[in-house]
Parts: sequence; structure tokens; C-alpha cells
Amino acid sequence: MAEFIRPRPNFPKKAVVTSGMPYGNKLLHYGHVGMTLRADVFARFMRDRIGNENVIFVSGTDCYGSPALESFRKLQESTGFDGTLTDYVKSNHIKQAEIFKKYEIGFSGFYASALGRASEIHKQVCADFLNKLVEANMVSKRSSLQFYDKKFDTLLNGRQVIGKCPIEGCLSEHGYADECGLGHQYLPQDLIDPVSAISGEKPELVKIENLYFDLDKCIPILNEWISSIEREKDTPSFMIKEIKEFFKLPEIYIKRSYSDELNSLKDKLPEFKDVSVSDKAPSITIQFETLALREKACEVLSQNGIRYRTGKTLTPFRLSGDISWGVPCPEVDGLKNQTFYVWPESLFAPISFSKTYLESIGKDENEWKKYWCSKEGKVYQFLGEDNLYFYGPAQQAMFMFYNKDANVNADEGKLQITKINPIKSILYLNQKASSSGSVKPPMAEEFLNYYTAEQFRMHFLAMNLTNNNVSLMPKAFNPNSGDELDPMVREGNLLTNVYNRILRTIFYTTQNNFDGIIPISEISNEVMEMCKKAILDVEMFMHDKKFHQVYNALDVFIRNINKYWVKDINGADNEKLKSLIANTMQMIFVANTLLHPIVPSGTEHVADYIGLDKNKCFSWKNIFKTFYDVMDSNRGMKLTTLKEKEDFFSRHPWQIEEMLKQENK
Repeated sequence: MAEFIRPRPNFPKKAVVTSGMPYGNKLLHYGHVGMTLRADVFARFMRDRIGNENVIFVSGTDCYGSPALESFRKLQESTGFDGTLTDYVKSNHIKQAEIFKKYEIGFSGFYASALGRASEIHKQVCADFLNKLVEANMVSKRSSLQFYDKKFDTLLNGRQVIGKCPIEGCLSEHGYADECGLGHQYLPQDLIDPVSAISGEKPELVKIENLYFDLDKCIPILNEWISSIEREKDTPSFMIKEIKEFFKLPEIYIKRSYSDELNSLKDKLPEFKDVSVSDKAPSITIQFETLALREKACEVLSQNGIRYRTGKTLTPFRLSGDISWGVPCPEVDGLKNQTFYVWPESLFAPISFSKTYLESIGKDENEWKKYWCSKEGKVYQFLGEDNLYFYGPAQQAMFMFYNKDANVNADEGKLQITKINPIKSILYLNQKASSSGSVKPPMAEEFLNYYTAEQFRMHFLAMNLTNNNVSLMPKAFNPNSGDELDPMVREGNLLTNVYNRILRTIFYTTQNNFDGIIPISEISNEVMEMCKKAILDVEMFMHDKKFHQVYNALDVFIRNINKYWVKDINGADNEKLKSLIANTMQMIFVANTLLHPIVPSGTEHVADYIGLDKNKCFSWKNIFKTFYDVMDSNRGMKLTTLKEKEDFFSRHPWQIEEMLKQENK
């Protein structure tokens, strides 16, 4: 083969792949699976690309925090459930794992932060993180306001308070104690119209002490971080834009109808700048040099009955709280008997899960550092854009200050920053759907009543979520669908129609003409070049996480295989047929390898029929070789006999029934 002209992307020697963790109070809807399967496809690709033994793919159930506590309370009230909170979370964890398995999500380990050995390791990791951040002088004890339900004599956390998000322009349906459904962070006193989820009454605000990571002091180092990832071509542009919004100075937005009142309070407000876009703008924008000055201004405005909204900015990141259902927090600065706030401990969980997995396969306790603390390793994190604040500024800053000499480019042996791979929203029938919103997303298990896991995987992979919101429009769930092709099966048809047809044709032809023995013939330069182009295209798009482009490249390649066969089959003599089968089989070998991360069971089934050695045929060490080099030596060149009308990729029975109904009309 000729030398490669196109520069090939670099891959690490070791990789960890993580995906967003589902809460312990719910089962999985389509969005959970849709996001996670992108991580799964990438993890499977990396296993093929750099070696299965060098890749860890972990996730798990996010057990702790107020969402689980509140859902458990409601379950007890509504059904009389007599199990423990641990029983409740464990039941959901087991069901989540079962659903992921049905979609062929191939975790190295799917754990739970509150269950089993993973829980024990997680407690150690959380304590270690806090101690390291304390040593870096980045943890402070702060008095803050927390909601208190007087009727039930209890402090309220997270989902136990419902109101409206105070962040300007926020479209979330629910604001909770200190964050909204879209992940915006704010101070509890800024929540609009708060109501206790327990009593239904307006809660009071009381002063309490908690530990905080000084995130508001991290803007200089975070600017370095954002500049470094901005130079990487696979960083989504929307990610840069959204994260930079948090680096703005603290702002308050006040409707112009309050302009007279605002003018009368100027002497009482701390120093600010009026940075309004124009006099015609609907709101007055005032800006402060520090968050503390903005907090003081908010108090003055509230005391004088002036309604306002706050702008995005970095706020101290809460590390601890008093919620009973949480990871115990070590004593710091005399603050005892607290638990970790759910967000920081969930950010530490992928490290805990990596350590749990490595321990389970007999590795040394420091083995995790080869993945998380080495320049030869890389951690790829897949998440929805709603969580960018946490995995972006909050996590990266804590990871950098975990090291004594906080640095964007940490030395070998020290905790490295991670590679964040966010996606835009997967809408449902052109609407934003969420478990807590008015539009509920269909559950993941429901989809399997109408679509195969392979169809689901192909469709979600082909969604261009790198910079765009994409709507899911399944015909089975869409009351307004007509007679057009079901969008959910369009990409899967590449397998059930085109690829199936190629495979059957080749296998039947070999059976009928050569007694099922694959003929030996030279693979042409033309075919090897076609294969090389497809390989390099897919490699580049996988590296950049442009999965819709991966699908497009495979679509072109597989259809070209069909064209290649059809072009020369008519009138082919025995020698020509041998060459045609061998060359087409070479392209099938490459297509099957490239499809393997996307539809693993189907492609492994194909490999079995051909007689490929599965320890060799999916490894990229052999991808530029001929298929003859990766045949199972014990099988010779004999195909498994293909029965009439046998498929390697099938439609769902529901779809076949629907087709028969249409034909009988």
C-alpha cells in the first residue's frame, strides 16, 4: 500500500470513557440512553483502536442527594413502601443496568455511589479530594442562607424547594434551592417564589455554615483552560460560548419600570456600573466587581421591593451540607457532621468507579493513575449541555487545585484535566422533554417495543448533536405521523436493507459456486484504496466525536460496496467471480470492523459466519491487512452455511406487522 498522505489523529495509550450518571430516583428515558450510547460507541472504538486492555468505560447510579430523598418520601406517602432508602435506590440501580444492557451498552463497570465496594472507595476518594483542596487553601467556611420549613421543622435541600430560576433568560420549568433544571447555579435567596415541596408553604431562609470551594477565585486559571481547549478542533463552539458566559462579572437585570426606584437607591447600593445595551432595552443592567458586592445589592433591592434577575457568573461551589443521605464529609475548620453536597461528590465518582473496576480485575491500587494522572492517558467525558457548568468550570478547577501547583498542563503523575464532550438537547417531537417538566420523555424500555437496539443506536449516532438541538420523531410515538418513512429506522435501513443484501448475495454466491469455500485471489489496489479512505475518514471523525459524520462515511462506503458488486457480476466467468468475491469480501471485512463499535452483536455475528478470528479482525492493528490475514485458522476458508432469507440485522416485529397492515389496506 502507498504511504498515507493525510495526517492521522493521535490517540492516547490509555483511556477512560465516562457518561453522565442517572439519578438513583428514576429509571432511564430515551435521553439517558441516547447520550450514553455515544460514550459507548466511542469506548468500543477506542478498545478496537488502542486495545481492549487499555480502555475503561465506567458510569453508575448517582445515588445521593435530595432528588432520591424526596422521591423516596413521596413513594412512601403514595404507596406505603416499607423498604429502606438504600433498597429503593438499589432497585432503581439494578433496573438501570438491565436497560443499558438491552441497548448493548458495554460498560467495564456500572456501579452505584452508595452500594457495595464502589461506595467504600467513593467515600475514600471524596475525603481525599476535600483534603487536597484544603491543602491548596481553596476551601472556605461560609455562612449562607438555606431554606427552612417551619411546619416540619426541617432544613430543605435541592429538590425539596421549587420556584423560578432567577437567571436572566432561563427557560427552565423549575428552579430548585440553588440550581434550576437547566443547571444554572445561584444563591438560595435569589430563587423566585420558593415553595416547600414537603408542606407546600413558603419556606424561611436561615443562616447556616457550609464548606465551599472558592470557584469565584479561579477565573484566571479557567481562562487559561478555556483558551487551551478552544484551540482544539474537536471542541464544540457552543461549549466555549456557554462556559465563557460564566466568566462575566456579576450582573443584575432590573426592569425599566423600576428605574425611578433604582435611582433613589443609588446611595445605598455598593459601587456598580450601568452597562445596559441601550436606553430602549427592556432591562437595566448593573455590574459589580465582586460577587460579594452583588449579594449586598440584591439584599438592598429585595428590602425595597424591587424585582430583579441575576446574570451568570462563577459563585463559590458548595462542597458540604446537612442532608442525611450523602457521603460523610471530614471535619474541616471545626465544621462537623456534614455530608458532601451531591454535585462535587458525583464529579469525583468516575475516579471512584475507575478504581473499583481496576481493583475488581486484580490491579494495584495506584493503577488508576496510569489513566487519570498520566500524559499518555486521556479521560473522555460525555454529558448533556445542561451539566456544562459542573463538568466545565467547577470540575476542571477542582481537578487543577487537587494538585499543589495548580496548572492547566499538569506534570506527569498529577491529576490531568479531562476532555469534555457535551451534546445539545435531544428534543422529543420538537419539544423540550424532561422527567420534571410538563412534557415527559418516553422511557427507554418503551422504545424496545417498537425498535431494535441496533436501529436505536444507528439513529442516535447519526444525530448531529455537536452544535444543534435535534428532535426525535419516532413514528410509533407521533400521533401526527403520516405514511412517510419512520425517521427512527432510516439509518438502520443501511443495515437491514443494504448491508444485509450485500452479505446474503456474497454468501449465497460463494455457497452456490464454490461450495462455501472463499476463493483465494489478489485484492486490487482500487479496493484497498477504497478501504483506506473509509478507514481514515472514520478514524478522523471518531477522534473528533463527529458521530453523524461517521455514519455518513459508512453510508457512502457500504453503498459503494453494493455498486462495486453489481457493476461486475453480470457475465462474470469463474476467475472473474473469484476475484469479485475476494475483493468484495475485503470491503465487507473493513465495513464490519468500522461498524463494530456501533452495532457490536450484529457485526460479531457476521464475523462468525465468515470465519474471521474475532481476536484479530476488530483490532486496528490489522485493519489495513487483507481479510485472509485475520481468518480463523481452525476454520480454513469455509463460510458458515447461510439459510434462505436469513438476516444479520433485523427489523423489529412491530415494524413488520405495520408493513403488512399497510400492504393489506
